[in-house]
Amino acid sequence: MDSRLEEARLHQVVDGVFAWVQPDGTWWVNNAGAVAGDGAVFVVDTCATEQRTRRFLGAVDEATGGAPVRMAVNTHQHGDHAYGNSLLPGSAVLFGHEAMREALLADIAIDGCPPFWTPVPDWGNVTRRVPDVAIRDEVTVYAGGRRVELRHPGHPAHTPGDVVAWLPQERVLFTGDLLFNGLTPLVMMGSVRGALESLDWLAAFGAEHVVPGHGPLAGAASLPGILAAHERYYRFVLDVAREGRAGGLTPLAAAQGADLGEFAGWDDAERLVLNLHREYAEAEGGEVDLLTAFADAMTYHGGPLPTRV
Repeated sequence: MDSRLEEARLHQVVDGVFAWVQPDGTWWVNNAGAVAGDGAVFVVDTCATEQRTRRFLGAVDEATGGAPVRMAVNTHQHGDHAYGNSLLPGSAVLFGHEAMREALLADIAIDGCPPFWTPVPDWGNVTRRVPDVAIRDEVTVYAGGRRVELRHPGHPAHTPGDVVAWLPQERVLFTGDLLFNGLTPLVMMGSVRGALESLDWLAAFGAEHVVPGHGPLAGAASLPGILAAHERYYRFVLDVAREGRAGGLTPLAAAQGADLGEFAGWDDAERLVLNLHREYAEAEGGEVDLLTAFADAMTYHGGPLPTRV
């Protein structure tokens, strides 16, 4: 077992609100969470594999004294946040954006992960489970009396179907992958410009406690710096894409010629290639060819992308 799996911990953010933080937050290693109130639990995301999801749900069960999971939400469709859905209780009502639901239904990686990563992830005994309730804009649910607002930013960002979970009384915001704290953001299935636009939307919540989709937890003092770093990165991607297209370069060639500068220390630097594929496609009115994009990312990285699942 990778030591980072053993390092995953359930943190109490405020009384009855928990964040499951999995170091080091790179490919297929996400954060999740839970909200407990009056004998009921609301879960925010699952994990990529059976092993990781069972550890997460077991920790929640212990922390809440065995309170039943009544509801859950997926912040988007990617497998690190959704493949463990089938391990939730069958009676739990699962929420997700309508675009997220459609994307998870069409996701083939859960049936057999392509060899873009090494080692190729072993999902374990999980099966595809999609939301029971599809969100278009926003919906409010109550977890044992605790108000949880599930909101969509109104446009594609990390994906077309991003949802945040906002607890207005506790001032806790689960951002899903609208935030990657300290590692390279990924917007290949969403929009670079939409992700940039979402930053002001996130700031407007006025959150005091933030659970990003990947990376360490954040607070009101650190959030402005995290948002500013995301803004600089997205503008960097847009600049590289603009210059690359003007020079007739492919996304891979544009990435290879770019100076990562302050972002060189972030894990998963090869996501620059994937993000450039997205911006090129948007600028040219096309769609991303995922096989080509990931093959280019592997070329940039120098081989299959490392996983720890």
